[in-house]
Formats: sequence, structure tokens, C-alpha cells
Amino acid sequence: MSKALRRLGFLTIGLFDESEPRRGHESVLEIIELGERLGFDSAWVRHRHLQYGISSPVAVLAAAAQRTERIELGTAVIPLGWENPLRLAEDLATVDVLSGGRLNPGVSAGAPKNRFRRALYPDTADVEDFGFDRVRRLLSHLRGDPVTGFRGTEGFEEYSDRVQPHAPGLASRLWYGGGSLRSVRLAGEHGMNLLTSNVVRAEESEDFGAIQRSHIRAFRAHHADGERARVSQGLVVIPTDSATPEQRAKYEAYVRRRTPRTATPQGPERLLFAPDLLGTSARIAEQLHAHPAFREVDEVAFALPFTFEHADYVQILTDIATRLGPELGWRAG
Repeated sequence: MSKALRRLGFLTIGLFDESEPRRGHESVLEIIELGERLGFDSAWVRHRHLQYGISSPVAVLAAAAQRTERIELGTAVIPLGWENPLRLAEDLATVDVLSGGRLNPGVSAGAPKNRFRRALYPDTADVEDFGFDRVRRLLSHLRGDPVTGFRGTEGFEEYSDRVQPHAPGLASRLWYGGGSLRSVRLAGEHGMNLLTSNVVRAEESEDFGAIQRSHIRAFRAHHADGERARVSQGLVVIPTDSATPEQRAKYEAYVRRRTPRTATPQGPERLLFAPDLLGTSARIAEQLHAHPAFREVDEVAFALPFTFEHADYVQILTDIATRLGPELGWRAG
């Protein structure tokens, strides 16, 4: 039996027109402000490099922190192969301090695509370690562990031996975006929280719900908090309760185009995609209550479709907060 939904969040990619990027970024900020007014517990932004989506989510969330007061702000997810963990820790801690402790950074390990590596690391691409050690370093920095052997005064300058500002509690709000058994086990062993999305690796079977449930259980089995370890599920849901006929037709076409990829694992990594959930809130709630992985969690960050218009996101978020959330047992705080 499903648990009552305790925390309701949403995820957006923040697409923009190359000739007018400000409008797309402003749309994201307006959507986050709307999410707070509707009572959502969290808002998350995706990370896209050399594309027409948010390339600097930490900067966007710094702006969102100044336009909101309560809603938690997350990244889903920052690929650490593009980052220096010490510098990223400084940025994350700064935004967490500015937001009053509302930041929930989500990260992942892994190498950047080959065509990007030389641009990122022109002198060191062949010797960079893109594995989980980058996550360990980030965790250590956020916890306040020393990063140098010196603390004190040098000339007129005062130096700390740990990342500044230090944001107490931020390390406990670090999430890992995991889609394989190995990644979720590592996240659990390091005491992180787990973001599980609409993509998993088909290692055990070709049943998406069963695989995702297995990942959640493996994560908790390796986490010191066991069954209390936090997991957030992020499926694409598109409620149509208040949609216009034109919006419904657009949404149906979107789902129809994407559905074939959910039939079998894709590519050499055997990535398996979850079907998008489209329909009335009552119908989507019925599907979620029957979903093996949803029955394991009590918090979600539902993903907004990539290519819709601002008005579509307003309708979808409003239906999620006012209709789907209550169908799942959620109540705005």
C-alpha cells in the first residue's frame, strides 16, 4: 500500500531561445514563485551544458532564493565531471546561506562526453578522475573538513582551513541522482539522499517499476538510516483536469512521440525510460498507487515536460498542487 505523500516537488529544465535567453530564465523564476504560492515543498532545476537550458543552476537558484521565502530549492542534477568540488562547495554554501538553509543540491558522477573533455580540461583530460571520488570530495568540503593545512593570518589576510562560508546542515541535504545498482549503493554508503528519476539502467530486468523499487531498497539497505533514508521519485506527470482542448491535444502528441522509447532498453547502457503519466489527476493517482517504486516513497519531484509553454506549466503545476497532490494524500504546509 502506498504511503501518504509527505513532500511534493517539481522539476523544470528552463529552456530558452538563444536570441532571447532572459525570457526563459525569468520563466523559471516565475514558475518557482508560483510553486511557492501553491504550497509546493520543493522546486528543482535541471542542468544542461552547451544547450538551450539552464547551464548554471546554482546561479538561477541564488536568484530564486531572493524571490521566495519558504520553498526548498534543488538541482537535479549537477554532473560533477564538469566541476571542481572545492569551488562548487563554495558556490553551494553561499546560496544555502542566502536562502536561509533551503538548498538541496543534487549531483551525479561520471565522465563528460568525449567532445567536451578537451574544452573543459585542455591539459589534463587524460588524467582526470571522473569517478565517485569527486562526490566524496564535495561531501567532505560541505561537512567542513579541512581542505588545507593552514589556518590563520598571512600578512593582512585571515585564512580558514575549510570552505567558507560554512553552511551547517548542507551536507545532509546533498542528493545523488542514481540510476544503477552501483550508484545507489554508493549513495547509501556515503549517507546521501537519493533522487530516482524516469530513467534507470536495465540491469536486473526490463520492468521499470521493479528496477526502480530494487534501487530504492538497495540504497536503504546500504544507508545508516535504513528505511528512514530519504528517497525522492521524479516521474513525468501531466494532469489535464483544467487543461484546454488545445493543451490536451498538445500533451497527447508529446506523450505519443515519447512512448516508443519506453518499450525496450535504449543504447549500449540499456537505459530504460518510464512512460509519461497523462490524464486526470484521479487517473494518474491510480497509476501511481499501483507503481512498485512509488509505494516505497513519501516524497516526489514530478518532472515538467521539456518543451511546453509557460501557460502550460502554470496549468500543470496548479493541477498537481490542487488536485493530484491531495489525491496522493499530500496537504500543503
